[in-house]
Amino acid sequence: MQPAERRPNELPAGDGAAGIVLIVDDVPENLALLHDALDDAGYTVLVATRGEAALQRARQALPDVILLDALMPGIDGFEVARRLKADFATQGIPIVFMTGLTETEHVVAAFASGGADYVTKPIRPAEVLARIAAHMTSARQMRQARSALDAFGQATVAVRAADGRIVWQTPLARGLLKAAFDNPEHVAPPELLDWIAAALRARGAAQPIPPLLHGSGSRRLLASFHDQTADDEWLVVLREENDASAIDSLIAAFRLTRREAEVLYWVVQGKTSKDIGDILGSSPRTVNKHLEHVFEKLGVETRTAAANLAIGRMRGA
Repeated sequence: MQPAERRPNELPAGDGAAGIVLIVDDVPENLALLHDALDDAGYTVLVATRGEAALQRARQALPDVILLDALMPGIDGFEVARRLKADFATQGIPIVFMTGLTETEHVVAAFASGGADYVTKPIRPAEVLARIAAHMTSARQMRQARSALDAFGQATVAVRAADGRIVWQTPLARGLLKAAFDNPEHVAPPELLDWIAAALRARGAAQPIPPLLHGSGSRRLLASFHDQTADDEWLVVLREENDASAIDSLIAAFRLTRREAEVLYWVVQGKTSKDIGDILGSSPRTVNKHLEHVFEKLGVETRTAAANLAIGRMRGA
């Protein structure tokens, strides 16, 4: 907790960057120096002198970057970082540690607790500003990418296979998972983890594992793989499936009438012609006539073949 080294001539000109930085340090000299430097550079600056206050301000304000002193009374910086990374609301905020401890074990501890970077004391404001700018750019690009996915209806979640933790997720994916599973926000549901484990075992097999379908009745959650990153994180796309949307997808895919699509949908659900007639208020004979039209449009001859084509379309295969 050494005081900062003031070198005003090192400061770059402020560029009016509209970002929020939370400084966490119990040394008044450090707070004053960093506050002035960041304010001159156009940042909105928040401060905290204790770990408890830092956690509260981070949760409330959601800053773009956190400058965090490693050693403080009470909760130290390493524990603050661990708690921030365990909280969905704050886990994506880059943390830059400030420390006078340069031994390998302390550097390792900073990164192990969730730090993205570190600077050594005495603090050099120009170096801090350069690192903040770099991390803020990366964090904003990630947020923009997630927002773009949401805008296009892509509810995407990244799951780390090794420990089952959710590395990141779009707001839309978060909402779908919360509605479907009674599960902590930062851990993937067991059903999803089991499905990922089965997919890992099936890698290289002739038949890939089918999408995960969770729930029953008129509303269901469908999960399918998008990609796997080099860091062993699995990108999973989620979407809510219901009777109406599934029927609409069959109409669009195969140029069916609504009644033909309804008949095909209930065939997929394993219903007999009599069952379908009861559901739709038609006779089994009428249902079979619709099925004949469906077979012709799909180019198939059996219920099983028609159902397989329909399943592939409804599940995005």
